[in-house]
Amino acid sequence: MLICFTHTSTWAQESGRAFGGHELPKELSAWLHIAADGRVKVFTGKVEVGQNIRTSLAQLVAEELRVPFDTITMVMGDTDLTPWDMGTFGSRTTPTMGPQLRTMAAAARQMLIEVAAERWHVAPAGLSSAEGKVTDPLNSRSLPYGEITRGKELVKTVSNAESLTAVTQWKIAGAAVPKAEGRDFVTGKHKYPSDISLPEMMFGAVLRPDGFNATFVSVDTGITEKLPGVKLVRDGDFVGVVAPDAFTAQHALSTIQARWDVPAQPSNQGLFAYLKNNPETDQGDGPEHVSGSVTQAMAAADLKLEEQYTVAYIAHAPLEPRAAVAEWTDGKLTVWTGTQRPFGVRDQLMQAFHLPSAQVRVIQPDMGSGYGGKHTGEAAIEAARLAKAAGKPVKVVWSRSEEFTWAYLRPAGLIEIKAGARRDGTLVAWEHHNYNSGPAAIGTPYNVANQLIEYHAAKTPLRQGSYRGLASTANHFARESHMDGMAHIAGMDPLEFRLKNLTDSRLQAVFQAAATKFSWGRLKSTPERGFGFAGGVDKGGYVATCAEVEIDPATKRVRIRRVIQAWDCGAIVNPDGLRNQLVGAIVQGIGGALFERILFANGRILNPHFAQYRVPRFSDTPQIEIVLVDRKDLPSAGAGETGLVGLAPAVGNAIFAASGIRLPKMPMAPQSGVPGEPSFRS
Repeated sequence: MLICFTHTSTWAQESGRAFGGHELPKELSAWLHIAADGRVKVFTGKVEVGQNIRTSLAQLVAEELRVPFDTITMVMGDTDLTPWDMGTFGSRTTPTMGPQLRTMAAAARQMLIEVAAERWHVAPAGLSSAEGKVTDPLNSRSLPYGEITRGKELVKTVSNAESLTAVTQWKIAGAAVPKAEGRDFVTGKHKYPSDISLPEMMFGAVLRPDGFNATFVSVDTGITEKLPGVKLVRDGDFVGVVAPDAFTAQHALSTIQARWDVPAQPSNQGLFAYLKNNPETDQGDGPEHVSGSVTQAMAAADLKLEEQYTVAYIAHAPLEPRAAVAEWTDGKLTVWTGTQRPFGVRDQLMQAFHLPSAQVRVIQPDMGSGYGGKHTGEAAIEAARLAKAAGKPVKVVWSRSEEFTWAYLRPAGLIEIKAGARRDGTLVAWEHHNYNSGPAAIGTPYNVANQLIEYHAAKTPLRQGSYRGLASTANHFARESHMDGMAHIAGMDPLEFRLKNLTDSRLQAVFQAAATKFSWGRLKSTPERGFGFAGGVDKGGYVATCAEVEIDPATKRVRIRRVIQAWDCGAIVNPDGLRNQLVGAIVQGIGGALFERILFANGRILNPHFAQYRVPRFSDTPQIEIVLVDRKDLPSAGAGETGLVGLAPAVGNAIFAASGIRLPKMPMAPQSGVPGEPSFRS
């Protein structure tokens, strides 16, 4: 083991390049730097998107390094400074980056102890570390970390797993720590990507087609070219403008006369039949979940239920749409942009401009949400193209209409389920087919001897991609709605039916925790008020959701009154942060469950504004209580997305309990019996 300090950092220059996206660096200096004043910088390619990982990751480092939490500064999502990272998605930050940073912090702590022991000529075993210093209790002396490093680079190759602090001994991790840099967000000091401003910066706007899959026919830019202070940029089918301010840029764009040929395309009408009847050529290796014989088991089943469930395309609708500022300096391109994949966007820029990685830098300021919708770098490429033509920095901020129209959507899907059970409620057959929505969490956690579960990729009429929870929301909605239907025909309580067919102890525990807090079983549904239950597993997170809804018998207006959610994601790093995540997931889930849907026809989005696309409002927010099951004996996993999946089926099951009407579709209540209020028709 080499232990020394040097003045220069080679990794800061090579970050994200030497390891090609496959192997994380083992050099301590790639991850940590301790300044002479004892302040600690932590480097990670993960990004802060509102999920508060800036806080939780800092807690884990502070715990292992034995320093006060407020001495840590997280450097995140900068491709010139941080190690390569695949991206921030899939609820992978805590289970992957958490152990990585803990290991590096523990290695740094041990290194500092060894250096102090060498200076004092004592054995390292007799020394301890706490509050940012190494202490020799036998001789009553201590050395602050900053005095040990003198601000130089930590040089150590970490090749073996370090001994990490037991979760039961956590003092900083596991506690409710206020949001790191939270005051800057509250006061407006923080600069989001759309707030970035550079000297001599110009503003850009890009010409968009009249519809999807359009062919460029002609363009007349005569008026545009005469506008003072405006630069027209034309590169093949790419047409954009650069101006001194955003208003002038948009005005200039409006003077361009373009003609497009938009082909006939599918619409909402008949969408789900289209998805089922237009499979992708490559269907993979067939179903992943097959056992027994569903055909024989269904034939022998006493109770049978078959149903189709649908989920609409919905938009990510982030508060901050796509934004980027690009600057070219001496042939090097630097882009500030909101993205969940800074290194992925860097690769896109390298490809677009035929540049080596050393000449492209992507910086991600903490952005205004992503929800899986900001994996790609369209705005970054557009800003870079315009900046290169203008010879000055250029900012591009998408309009709300552009965000709704040209960003990708959560996939729509058709799910067909048929199930069979004995008269005593024991499941004997389960067949589940998902068309287009996706395979996430498609397998059932319930015990069924005979099952056939399959995802069918389809040709999609709209651009689609990742969304918080992926297809887990759709598959849970269908499965938990169907389980509720099976319980009904079996004449059993929905929770009793689930528990009868469940042996997963973690899922059983959250089911019981939610039911106890909700007083499940003591509440009786009426035509005006219904109670529903749903649960599931995804990405290592276990969730149970109980919902209470109120229904106006005349208008069928639906209002969610109360939601209880029990949650197990292993060891909890920050309970307040976790609660905030779960409450946010529940509120977000209300939109997809009740009223969010993209309307489209002839290659155009028909509701590309918030005035036409209903999102959850303050008045939609129910009373929410979170029950945390802290499993200190298990790794932390699954907190980012899985809280979303139980809301829709719990609400749908509550609507059924009150009205006797099963709504096998998301959104369930898109009509407006009262202006602006979600309602449904039988």
